[in-house]
Amino acid sequence: MRKNRENIIVVLVTASTRKEAAKIARAMIQEKRAACVSIVPALTSFYHWQGKVQKSREALLILKTTRQQYSALERSICGMHSYEVPEVISIPVDKGLPQYVEWVIRQTACN
Repeated sequence: MRKNRENIIVVLVTASTRKEAAKIARAMIQEKRAACVSIVPALTSFYHWQGKVQKSREALLILKTTRQQYSALERSICGMHSYEVPEVISIPVDKGLPQYVEWVIRQTACN
């Protein structure tokens, strides 16, 4: 079970709007790039961009997937995202309910 758990990752992606976040979420589920995508609909982000401190309202996607799907997921997101440099970051899962871990693996398995 440890090996399966180590294959699971959480990917964080910010989007400019809830509509864009939903479009990305649907595509990642339909393409089996992620087993589940949760959207936090409203957050405020502060960051440096083009020499200035910026403030933006964004939506946050939390994608549950596997390491094997990451490269394809990243390519798909970058291909549909409105940002020049979108946030797409992966966090490894250290622990997880075994049944959930297995479900994520089954949902993202290539047929």
